[in-house]
Formats: sequence, C-alpha cells, structure tokens
Amino acid sequence: MTNATDTTYTYADLPGLMGLMTGDEKHGPAATSTLDVLWVLYDRVLRVSPERWDDPERDRFLLSKGHGPMAYYAVLAARGFVPVEWLPGFGSYDSPLGHHPDRTLVPGAEIGSGSLGHGLPIAVGTALGLRAQGLDEPRVWTLVGDAELDEGSNHEAIAFAGPAGLDRLHTVVVDNSSASHQRPGGIAARFEAAGWSALTVDGRDHEALYGAFTAPHPGRPHVVVARVEPKSA
Repeated sequence: MTNATDTTYTYADLPGLMGLMTGDEKHGPAATSTLDVLWVLYDRVLRVSPERWDDPERDRFLLSKGHGPMAYYAVLAARGFVPVEWLPGFGSYDSPLGHHPDRTLVPGAEIGSGSLGHGLPIAVGTALGLRAQGLDEPRVWTLVGDAELDEGSNHEAIAFAGPAGLDRLHTVVVDNSSASHQRPGGIAARFEAAGWSALTVDGRDHEALYGAFTAPHPGRPHVVVARVEPKSA
C-alpha cells in the first residue's frame, strides 16, 4: 500500500512501524497478538480504503480489543489511513493516537474502544442497522480477545446474532490464553451452540487466516478463533 508520502509498506515493515510508538502503557502483548489478523484483514479482506472510509457501502471493522492499539495504528498507517508521522506521538497529550482508539480522532476507526466487552454487541447492532437500511453488501467485522469473552455482554450478543441470521457479521477471537474461564469444547463451541459458523486456525498463518475469513457461511454469522502464543510466553 502506498500512503500519502508515496512509501509502500508491507507486512515486514510493521514491526518497524510499531517500534516508532514508545512510552509506557503500551499493552505490548495485547497489540502483538493481533498483528497478523489485522494485516490479513486490511490487506486482503476488508473492502475499505482511505479514499472510501466513510462510504456507506464499505465494510465496517470494529476493534473491540482496543486496549492494545499499537498494531492497529501501525496497520492503519501502512494502509494510508493515518500518517506515519503520527506514530511517534502515540499516547502523548496532543496526539490523536491515544492508548484507546477514538473514532472522532483516528481516520478509519469505527468505534472508540478499550473497555472490554463492547465491540461484539456494537457489531451486532451495526449489522442490524445495515440490514434495516437495505444495505446488503457491507460486511461487519469485529476483533475481540479471548479474555473479553469473560464479559456477559458478549454472550448476549452471541446468543442473539445466531438466531437472527446475521450473516454479514464476522467476529475474530484472538486467543492468547488470557481468559479466566474455560469453556467446554473451546471457544468455537460456544458460538456454534448459538447457531454460528465457526473455524479455529493458527493466528500467525496468513493463508489459514485468509481461508477462514473468506469461508462461506450462508444464513449464519461467522467466527474465526485465531490461536496465538500464550500471553505469558
């Protein structure tokens, strides 16, 4: 992708872009766990660009795991949504790139996030709103962490979306073994019990991620559980 400075960035450049963001309270493991998922989505899946980030027909991506946004900001910069020059100011008083993303300050950000458990319920509402408007093409994606599934609001959203047949809704659960409560059968089984299509893949394997993201799921919402190394590793 070529950004406003006519520099082309690839996946190999992302660690360098993330390295421009210094200071405390970076939630490093939370950020690095999402890097591959974010890149594959923005590079190969999402139908959104800096030129059409407010197009009604765009795909919507909602970062629920907003407490570790460095990877998100790096990908947005690589794809031309925000200037690379913003990255060194990450978290400073007058920077638009806060420790939690702010949709009013960050071009391309659909929601303000960071408080756990909000992204998936908002994504359900977004999918319902698009359906009510007769917008059948836009897809809604949300990225959550496995620990977010400790929050009851997510389970209400999961239980609603399946029977509602929200087949434009996609959830990626980045599983770095942070959850306090284990689920019988694993994370995917919880979604499948509510009528979702579900796949579990290696969260560092780009081809596996792409295949799971683009798998057909007619009439059902879709979840991809992306397993990465444990947070303590």
